[in-house]
Amino acid sequence: MAPLSQLPQAPRPDLSIPTFFAKLQDPRRAHRRLHRLQDILVIALCAVIAGAQDWQQIETFGRKRRDWLDKLLELPNGIPSHDTFERVFNRLKPQAFQACFREWVQAISSALRIKHVAIDGKTLRGSGSAKLGPLHLVSAWATAQHLSLGQVAVDAKSNEITAIPALLELLDLNGALVTIDAMGCQKAIARKIVDQGGHYALTVKDNQEHLLEDIEQSFLKALDSDFAGLDHDTYETRERGHGREEYRCYTVLHSTEGIRHADAWAKLTTIGMCYSERTVQGKTTTEVRYFIGDKRASAKYYGSGLRHHWGIENNLHWQLDVNFAEDGNRVTKRNAAENLALLRRLTLSLLKAHPSKDSIARKRFAAALDPSFLEEILRGEGILEKR
Repeated sequence: MAPLSQLPQAPRPDLSIPTFFAKLQDPRRAHRRLHRLQDILVIALCAVIAGAQDWQQIETFGRKRRDWLDKLLELPNGIPSHDTFERVFNRLKPQAFQACFREWVQAISSALRIKHVAIDGKTLRGSGSAKLGPLHLVSAWATAQHLSLGQVAVDAKSNEITAIPALLELLDLNGALVTIDAMGCQKAIARKIVDQGGHYALTVKDNQEHLLEDIEQSFLKALDSDFAGLDHDTYETRERGHGREEYRCYTVLHSTEGIRHADAWAKLTTIGMCYSERTVQGKTTTEVRYFIGDKRASAKYYGSGLRHHWGIENNLHWQLDVNFAEDGNRVTKRNAAENLALLRRLTLSLLKAHPSKDSIARKRFAAALDPSFLEEILRGEGILEKR
């Protein structure tokens, strides 16, 4: 991916922290504000980029890099304590922090043409406590740009079905394909995507009455007749590497005949099937999956979208667990855990945007060792300007 800073923009917006976080209300009482809120946010962001995992490590980073931070921030009362970082991030309303993040993302993405948004959930297993289970977040990911677009926490007494519409509200979906796994295959979610100008490709399992059964029957009839007289398309892919071979065949039917209650799905035009074969060490396994979509588009359009959907697992969730140890993070206070998770997603987007071909782990290590490299990451997207 080309760094965001090298993509065509006209003219480049001001992406500095003061611009987008100036509206963030300080949750502390006025007489207890020894440290500026923006200083706290910037120190935490820099520390997480450099590898910090908790409040103590964020404070340690601040103290060890005090001379460098003095060039960027005011720091009227020095470096905040780890207790201050914890209190501030726990009192910050995640919705307000998310709103500032969203404005920053929109300022960047306004110059990009985001064609595909993948939505998926992830549990922060270490965030559970005696009173609450672990925090579960639903995230949106621009697969081509490797850009985190937003997140919404799932209510402790609910599930992703209620969180996904709230997440969609945060996004500009105009013209974009939105892919979601079977949990998100809901009529209200499809309608919301269409109402916001997007298109959907939703994986179908047996959580919708008759839908999977009807799609299977439609494809059985189509295969029996060799698709005679049917508006259809096929797209095949073959991949080899790491000791395995994978074959996929995507087929779409641009017809809803035989699909009961098809009109209940917003602008439904297409049903699809993906047949896959995977061979590892001479052993072959097969799988058939089904999906629905509103756009009368090619099998390649849907196949590419569904294939790239798993980029949210590999490029977001896997990175957060392996390089940020998110699954093992023991921050249990809800607001603090959610805000810190958002900070990690912002950090990952910045690291991916940096043009270096090094891995995320190597970039973080370099940022910890070399303040000039850390500054390069920040200034690459205009995140920070010298005071």
